[in-house]
Amino acid sequence: MFSHILFDLDGTLTAPALGITNSFIHALKSMGKKIPPYSALCSFIGPPLKDTFKYTLGFTDAEVEEGVLHYREDFSVKGLFENSVYEGIRETLTLLKSQGKHLFVATSKPEIYTNRILEKFDLAHFFEFVGGADVEETRSEKAKIIRYVVDEACLEEERQNGLILMIGDRKHDIIGAHKNEIPCCACLWGYGSREEFEQNGADFVISAPQELL
Repeated sequence: MFSHILFDLDGTLTAPALGITNSFIHALKSMGKKIPPYSALCSFIGPPLKDTFKYTLGFTDAEVEEGVLHYREDFSVKGLFENSVYEGIRETLTLLKSQGKHLFVATSKPEIYTNRILEKFDLAHFFEFVGGADVEETRSEKAKIIRYVVDEACLEEERQNGLILMIGDRKHDIIGAHKNEIPCCACLWGYGSREEFEQNGADFVISAPQELL
């Protein structure tokens, strides 16, 4: 029985596609780069920002830094609030808390933005600790984020006893959880696919938040 549950943010708690894609478009236009189709822009949701610019878009290190700067020009002002909470999330979090579960956030989004989003959409009170990337993104890989949450929230004993479950919507959540020897439940309402989850060894796959119960 899992007693401590770690949630990803983008694609798991909230639907951030509008804000994230608009901020990528702003960054790419500012740099005179070609704008990918919307489906490709949506695939950028989940991985660390610098990884997307470097490995997916093929930017040089200097271009990565410029891209991140332009992205955050837009995202920090309006993009982070071009967002919505998935249907069923509030009710599910409420019921999990009523069952005595301990809830946490583990996201590759910078912590400063994560806290603002959770406060804006009245979700912050559900979580005992919120862990995200630092602004410099030296802590952005999902495995490092999860380890950070385990350490800061003093959950090592729970981790060793198999009491922690990670919830996320991309392969990075699965891989990051497994690197920390934590099982992962993948959710189909986000931006990943069943094929992606099966290929990366998700321990559970659910199609609606209520299935967590």
